[in-house]
Amino acid sequence: MKDLGEADVILGVKIRKTENGFSLCQSHYIEKILKKFGCHDEIPVRTPYDPSACLKKNKGDSVSQADYAKIIGSVMFLMNYTRPDIAYAVSRLSRYTHNPNKDHWDALRRLLRYLKGTMNLCLHFNKYPAVLEGFCDANWVTDNDEVSSTSGYVFTLGGGAISWKSAKQTCIARSTMESEFIALELAGQEAEWLRNLVGDVPLWGSSVPVSLHCDSQAALVLPKIMHIMAKEDIYASDMVR
Repeated sequence: MKDLGEADVILGVKIRKTENGFSLCQSHYIEKILKKFGCHDEIPVRTPYDPSACLKKNKGDSVSQADYAKIIGSVMFLMNYTRPDIAYAVSRLSRYTHNPNKDHWDALRRLLRYLKGTMNLCLHFNKYPAVLEGFCDANWVTDNDEVSSTSGYVFTLGGGAISWKSAKQTCIARSTMESEFIALELAGQEAEWLRNLVGDVPLWGSSVPVSLHCDSQAALVLPKIMHIMAKEDIYASDMVR
């Protein structure tokens, strides 16, 4: 084994040292994507996804399905490593990979235009106190085809994001409160896994405290009324508590 010095690029992610920490960036990869798919000269937009878009499954002929799948794969790689801000857009657009239409392509091009204007965004890590913080949320019934809600969470440590996810919920929520609680349970599972992982890394002298935030008061109250809950909900409630 040969010592090559301090790491500069790992798996396509550039590591940059700052005055009080370091940052992870993939601006070079974004530029490569834009050139490859002919979007380098597009006008940037400020958001990765238009919330007013009403995307549905395509029941007609697909439009350039192979190219659509290639772009989805490229932005998914980017999202998984350094760009939690595009997690929802990638999750939503990937649902139509097998049969995209013009509306899906318009939404995907919007995502590429957003990346063009934000290619220099990085994940920054500094000497922020070692507290594992999680933030979760849900959007009730966002899938127009399957009446499904969407869960999302992000966890930070050392001032930067270390874990994030946006995904369609696998069960049907009957209310906003239920969708929020499902998201809280999913985030709770990730928090437990991250706590065990961080505990195995010898960088901190003591156990790292965990804080999980949710903006739904109803979802936070639900674990306290276990006597009116179904058995599977009680299990989820115990985990969250």
